[in-house]
Amino acid sequence: KAAYPVNAMGTSKAMMEKVIVAKSRTVDPKKTSIMCTRYGNVLASRGSVVPLFINQIKEGNPLTLTEPSMTRFVMTLEEAVDLVLFAFENGESGDIFVQKAPACTIEILAKAVKELFKADNEIKVIGIRHGEKMYETLLTDEECANAIDLGNFYRVPCDKRDLNYDKYFVEGIEKNRLTQFNSNNTKLMNVEEVKNKLLEVKLVQEELSGWENR
Repeated sequence: KAAYPVNAMGTSKAMMEKVIVAKSRTVDPKKTSIMCTRYGNVLASRGSVVPLFINQIKEGNPLTLTEPSMTRFVMTLEEAVDLVLFAFENGESGDIFVQKAPACTIEILAKAVKELFKADNEIKVIGIRHGEKMYETLLTDEECANAIDLGNFYRVPCDKRDLNYDKYFVEGIEKNRLTQFNSNNTKLMNVEEVKNKLLEVKLVQEELSGWENR
């Protein structure tokens, strides 16, 4: 939400990132390193739609979607922790780290949950909510211009420009040709791939066990 914020929550996250990056310039990096990590939806975490879908299946209700073609990044809690550990091991103070997570449409996610629970609940489209994005952005165009590709991760170094403007207005500098990294241009998973990802989640494992033994 910190990239291209559209509401108060996103703006507050973006402001905190700016504070962190600014503070990183004034602390001794030998004593303290300050970095940010960004990631999309952690499956079955607070606010995740997966527990909602499971409850709707258990109660025999339709699975409610705001917009079927809406895309969201998908990752497990373990992958979110891996991102933090990678930042610890590879970052410098002021860096922003992003994992190259896959994504899927909300419709694919709902179908994957239905197939795992062998459910025949209908899928009901209820319309996009106010302030809801059609896709998530983890790196903006401007950040991608300076992003460093580290395989499964992107690292965006702190902007440490001085007051020598010649290199921006006279000489020019070379920029990456990357465009923003979002849930529409990352790898989009199919139903089987999402099912496999869901099976890694403890809550889904527990709910499936109880569902099959009911």
